[in-house]
Amino acid sequence: MTAAAAARDRAPRSGITGQPWWPWLKRAATLVFFGLVGWLLVEQGRAIDWPEVFAALRAYPTALLLGAVGLSALSFGLYSCFDLLGRHYTGHTLSTPTVMLVTFISYVFNLNLGSLVGGVAFRYRLYSRLKLDTGTITRVLTLSMLTNWTGYLLLGGLVFAFATPDLPPGWKMGSGGLQILGFVLLAGSAAYLLLCALSRQRSFTLRGHTLELPSGRLALLQVAMGAANWLVMSGLMFLLLQQKVAFPAVAGVLLVAAVAGVVAHVPAGLGVLEAVFVALLSHQMPTHQLLAALVAYRVIYYLVPLVIATLAYLVTEARAKSLARAAAPTQPA
Repeated sequence: MTAAAAARDRAPRSGITGQPWWPWLKRAATLVFFGLVGWLLVEQGRAIDWPEVFAALRAYPTALLLGAVGLSALSFGLYSCFDLLGRHYTGHTLSTPTVMLVTFISYVFNLNLGSLVGGVAFRYRLYSRLKLDTGTITRVLTLSMLTNWTGYLLLGGLVFAFATPDLPPGWKMGSGGLQILGFVLLAGSAAYLLLCALSRQRSFTLRGHTLELPSGRLALLQVAMGAANWLVMSGLMFLLLQQKVAFPAVAGVLLVAAVAGVVAHVPAGLGVLEAVFVALLSHQMPTHQLLAALVAYRVIYYLVPLVIATLAYLVTEARAKSLARAAAPTQPA
């Protein structure tokens, strides 16, 4: 070892990772996070009348529950493909199973803890461990969010404009207002597709990151996949309501509830989803049947995937640490 190298070894490590408190801070943050996950599971569990849950689930035909689980799996599988579009868009080389696992974990925590924790923080953490740079992660994340919400615009526009749900009597916004909103949403979806297909300016700068417009074909695939996922989610709720409410009404209420949950900033939309469904559909079917379907929906689409995603994340973290230790250079005796 040269004198210069020895001097470098003796010099204090620069940057935040060189601070002695940094590893402890990371461990504390990890404990706080999993404490939050545990609290969420307990809070959701305490908010549910479990005898009512079991009674409601026992009342469902087995074939219907299996169909609901199948639609839930289809939705998560479809959403997990969103980041594959990002892989094509950015050209990174992570494998398909790896990308789908990262997207699945991020989506589940997005549903239960909000977009900043799930959709953003988890993607950055998991993709960073997989050696993707920040710019690439930002582009993948942006494309995935656009896929979700441009699909929302398309399906919401079609439902509100051409299959307008019946609103409860006395609501300030009538069917005409909802139809106008539908055409506005369709215009937003069409504007995105035209921008991607025809715009001469192909790149924009967002917080220091350069984002390029996807091609017209990729944008069309984004909108189709996003709309398909919202359609599957609506089908899941329609099935749990045992087809007692028209499908366009169920889809429309679910879309309204999704935006209400985002605006309210409530983890997992606790109470928001139920309030919107009861407010908009209680004139079409008994409230206790609505609540039973919503309880089943939360169990199938929120709680069970949260347990699976938490276990998958723990396994992923353990493997990442093992690989890091194996790759670390050994010190000479």
